Amino acid sequence: MTLFSKTLLVVAALALAACNNPRGGGTFGGGGADGFGGMHDGGIQSGSLGDPNDPNSIAHFQQRIGDRVFFTTDSSSLSEEGRATLNAQARWLTANPQFSIVIEGHADERGTREYNVALGELRANAAMQYLISQGIRADRLRTVSFGKDRPVEACPEQRCWDVNRRAVTVVSRGRTS
Repeated sequence: MTLFSKTLLVVAALALAACNNPRGGGTFGGGGADGFGGMHDGGIQSGSLGDPNDPNSIAHFQQRIGDRVFFTTDSSSLSEEGRATLNAQARWLTANPQFSIVIEGHADERGTREYNVALGELRANAAMQYLISQGIRADRLRTVSFGKDRPVEACPEQRCWDVNRRAVTVVSRGRTS
């Protein structure tokens, strides 16, 4: 097999893997890295995330600030660690008023779809209310709940449930409306 053939095979495998990604992809509003928007901003693909070393970039927000908080089973209460992450998000959002966010609420696979959508909504709202309490204007924030429909990992084990109970902050340019 030639180097070109091997490269083509790898590219095809990566493309197929992307198609099978349960977390989606595409443009803002179409389901990104973890749901609604994920790894892009305002319809501009992931190449515009910027440099993680640039404190004003979306890449910096995702990789250095942290774009998610986690919850315990059947709870929408913020942990100390979750509040610390949201404090850092609030500082970043204050320094970068050109960005708005969508906060996605997620749940693990246990329970009914309806219960998990409601729980995801409570989680997203808890994160949003905390950011508002830290001085972020409500018109820069929006929430959406995916319940158990967009897991990070799908398996009937504690490790999967732990990573799926989360609120993810998705950054975009402009208004959330």
